[in-house]
Amino acid sequence: MSDPSDTLNTALNTIIRGADQIAPGQNPPLHLWNPPFCGDIAIEIKADGQWFHEGRAMRRQALVNLFASILRREEDGNYYLVTPVEKCRIQVVLHPLMIVDVDGELDSSGTEWLWATLNTQARFRIDRQHPMRLEPRAAGAGYIELPHGLSALCARAAWYRLVELADAAGVLRSGDCEFSLQPE
Repeated sequence: MSDPSDTLNTALNTIIRGADQIAPGQNPPLHLWNPPFCGDIAIEIKADGQWFHEGRAMRRQALVNLFASILRREEDGNYYLVTPVEKCRIQVVLHPLMIVDVDGELDSSGTEWLWATLNTQARFRIDRQHPMRLEPRAAGAGYIELPHGLSALCARAAWYRLVELADAAGVLRSGDCEFSLQPE
C-alpha cells in the first residue's frame, strides 16, 4: 500500500515541473486548464503573505513566484495550484498575495493611474478590473481583486502610502476611478 504523502509529494514535483515550463513573465492559461483534483498539499499562505510548506517557510522567492503564477481560487472558495494535468488544494489564511508598494504612472494621455506591486513582483493597475476594497479582517486595510479569483492585501507600508495618496475625504483616485478608503 502506498503512502498518501508520497503521492502528494509526487504531485507537487509534477506541479513544479509543469510550472517550470512557463516562461518568466508569461501568464499561464489557467482558465483553459481543468485537470483532476489530486489532493491537498501541505502548503499554507499565512495572513502576512508568507508561504509555508510542511510548516517551514519557503525561502526561495522564485518558487513562491512560480506557485503564485499557477494559483487560482475556484467557485468552492478553495485555492488550488493548477497545471494542465493536476490540481492540488492549498490553504490560504486571508489573501494569497500582498501589495508591497504602490506608485503612480501617467499613461499616454496624461492620466495618472495607481499601480500595485505584489510580493511576487507582478504589477497591477488599480482600476475597475482590479478594484480597491477594504478588508475588515485586516483592520480595514485595502486589497485589490486579481484574475483567477485571487486578491492581494496591502502590506502596512503600501497601505500607509495609499492613505497618503487619498484626498481629505479618504478618496483614492486612479485614472477615472475613485475608491473610498473610509469604512462604510
